[in-house]
Amino acid sequence: MSRIIALAGASLLVLATVAHADDPPKLPTAAQSDPVANKVMQGFPPPPDKIVRFGDGTSSRFPGTRWAFSHIRELVPTANVWRGDGAVSPLPRAPRDIDHIPVTTMDGKAITFGDMPALTYTDGLLVLHKGEVIYEKYFGAGEAHVPHIAFSVTKSFVGSLAAMLVAQGKLDPDAPVTKYVPELKDSAYGDATVRQVMDMTIGVKYSENYSDPKAEVFDYARAGGMMPQPPGYSGPKTFYDFLVTLKKEGEHGQVFAYKTSNAEVLAWIVKRASGQSLADLLSREIWQKLGAENDAYFMVDSIGAESGGGGLNTTLRDLARFGEMIRNKGKFNGRQVIPEAAAAEVAKGGDKAKFAPAGYKTLPGWSYHDMWWHTENANGAFAARGIYGQSIYIDPKAEMVIVRYASHPYAANAANDPVTLPAYAALAAELMKK
Repeated sequence: MSRIIALAGASLLVLATVAHADDPPKLPTAAQSDPVANKVMQGFPPPPDKIVRFGDGTSSRFPGTRWAFSHIRELVPTANVWRGDGAVSPLPRAPRDIDHIPVTTMDGKAITFGDMPALTYTDGLLVLHKGEVIYEKYFGAGEAHVPHIAFSVTKSFVGSLAAMLVAQGKLDPDAPVTKYVPELKDSAYGDATVRQVMDMTIGVKYSENYSDPKAEVFDYARAGGMMPQPPGYSGPKTFYDFLVTLKKEGEHGQVFAYKTSNAEVLAWIVKRASGQSLADLLSREIWQKLGAENDAYFMVDSIGAESGGGGLNTTLRDLARFGEMIRNKGKFNGRQVIPEAAAAEVAKGGDKAKFAPAGYKTLPGWSYHDMWWHTENANGAFAARGIYGQSIYIDPKAEMVIVRYASHPYAANAANDPVTLPAYAALAAELMKK
């Protein structure tokens, strides 16, 4: 039986088809699917069987994804996030051998931290401890200077920008959505508050069931140009055109329901409240102040509107700078980047009772707030998460930030979590011994 998986429970959403059965087929390992070793997109032109394209779906099908996730800009339109003309902020280095740390996976297997990257098709992995880089490795098409698609980690950036605007007095979380986006008055969001959008407790008829060809996620994808529009297509042509069509289903504020439409609505609110595009706002308020090493970029729709649900691409080091800033209460490299109150709001966690009905088997007891995922563990760890294995994992008590880019064959993080989450916890425990 076949199941359709979309390239973004967040955003890229060009379709990928992976065969599933009672006994799933054995997929190539990370080493066997390495795009560099397999000479994918090498040559002028590359051989026909080594070409990856957006239009024919090869960029969204494994193993083509292992090259595509590090080369989004060559495939679709983007908007640049300028790093500014200031100095690059330092990332002090204190390398440590952490590959040997023992890890027990969720299904009881004994591995080491060093086994985790290959088991989860990692493209890049960097660990900060007390602000110092103790580990940085790249695999496949991953390189230190090459931006990688962050998928739904993007949502946490948008949530952080919203929290920043709240702290600056430019956005009222208790206000109705229509205060900022009156165009949504006849949509599902017409009687919702900004806070409900930020915490994804919205009752909206929007399915991300990728096995249903009529699911709204595909309408979203076609509208945003994340999925090719078929000949004669007459549906919405932009994210904005799509969002106003969404209808209410259920009540707002009752339970958490992860739906990318909420992130796109929040992105729209953030743009209206700030009077800036996402790319310009992120550049001016965060990227330049961080002393980012490289420009970042967003995927955009046909009128240049950025995908706030999953379109951000950054280098791993700059992702680490952002994570460390959040860990340090909004401060990085001696500079207050976002207000301390905004960082505190992001880090405080959400309502576990509202999260529980979502039924995430690998995330028991977690919560969701400001578009960040909260473990609610003893260390107060929280994370930004994107499909196929993208992550910022912040452990305040261990003074640790882990950032990871990946190109796992399966979209859902339930395929990564049994290995990665125990590995992160094991590393935190080891670092806290010192």
